Amino acid sequence: MRDRKRIALVAHDHRKETLLEWVEFNSGSLSRHLLYATGTTGRLIEERTGLPVQRLESGPLGGDQQIGAMIAEGKLDFLFFFWDPLMTQPHDPDVKALLRLAVVWNIPVAMNRSSADFMISSHLMRDEYDRLVPDYHSYRQRKIESDS
Repeated sequence: MRDRKRIALVAHDHRKETLLEWVEFNSGSLSRHLLYATGTTGRLIEERTGLPVQRLESGPLGGDQQIGAMIAEGKLDFLFFFWDPLMTQPHDPDVKALLRLAVVWNIPVAMNRSSADFMISSHLMRDEYDRLVPDYHSYRQRKIESDS
């Protein structure tokens, strides 16, 4: 990871205000990085803080999947995803897939304000970081029994 990180910001409806408050509080630190967000969240961040945000689709319209694809393609370094554990979302399978991809590709994930505070204040956010990317070569080359 370069010193300028590529950060995705996502929040469910009942967590948007919490994320917005956190982004506003950390706008100085976040201004040094490239920010991506799902539709409504990105618009609200831009309006509230003036930070430039590359906006993707809204989560239920595919934004979560777009972020997942960016992770799989090596185009994101961090995921700040303030999700609502008390509300069922119509796109819950997309949310689970996004979190799974973050783990598969060893992407740091903050899911609440406390974990986000620890991550943003780490000296590793300001410096280059040699993230270990798992080697899935053998997985990609595996022979599936039905192929024989």
